[in-house]
Amino acid sequence: MAGKDPYQVLGVSRDASDAQIKKAFRKLARQYHPDRNEGSESAEARFKEVQAAYDAIGTAEARRKHQQEQMFGGFSGSGGNPFGGRGGFGGGGMEDILSQMFGGGMGGMGGGQRQRSAPRPPQERGQNATAWLDLTKEEASKGGSFNITYTQLIPGTHGSINRNKRTLKVNVKPDSKHGKEIRLKDQGHGHPRGMNGDLIVKIRVDPGEGCRWDGNRVVKEIEVTYSTLLLGGKVTVTLPDGVKGKITIPPLSQVGDRQRVRDVDIEFVLSEIEELDDYQNDALRALKDVGL
Repeated sequence: MAGKDPYQVLGVSRDASDAQIKKAFRKLARQYHPDRNEGSESAEARFKEVQAAYDAIGTAEARRKHQQEQMFGGFSGSGGNPFGGRGGFGGGGMEDILSQMFGGGMGGMGGGQRQRSAPRPPQERGQNATAWLDLTKEEASKGGSFNITYTQLIPGTHGSINRNKRTLKVNVKPDSKHGKEIRLKDQGHGHPRGMNGDLIVKIRVDPGEGCRWDGNRVVKEIEVTYSTLLLGGKVTVTLPDGVKGKITIPPLSQVGDRQRVRDVDIEFVLSEIEELDDYQNDALRALKDVGL
């Protein structure tokens, strides 16, 4: 997913049901499928992105795995250490243990010559944890204190992992932007032989109804008929702030093409047709006969 939030890609809430996620996926997959957008690289890229998002959260098991990966800060679970550092629960050899116990190497126990102790290594830290703070535009502009809930992983006995659900208060500065990160020291995942990592709180500002974030850009999809895509024309768009206006679709436009309006990327998608009347059927057959 290259760091993209699958919930945002599919346009669903984090508490969406299996049915809601599947419905959103089917709509987007049908819209951007290569068979319906022949030759459009942007539509193909979007289709792959939608497929990857569904793979990540399409089932309860997939969502559980996705949540675990987010908790571990990218830890894959194969041969690594979710708590960071160099050795997990292990340590050095017997000489290192004796050195720690007696303040020096083995020669300091009776050889008559005291060895200088090795410099202490830097204290190890657990992995950083990540949490998302969803704000409206008004909340992000005004700032204030907001509660976040996340899961902190703490090493237990015999290699076990304790999952502590925590709620913290986060102070957000006025005029905070989407994607801003707030670091809370020592509030991340624990380490069996060191300090906790940090908690990284990422601000996610609601882009508005019918919109999504693509990196730092707000994208709003508008449905365009196939004839308008090919021949060009004007369509009415409503921006997230409620302002309405007409934009011009250039001839021979493709699904996935975008046009910048103010601070919003207007993305062209193909209108969904539920049924055709006789006149439209005849017209389409005529177009088919001439190669369109």
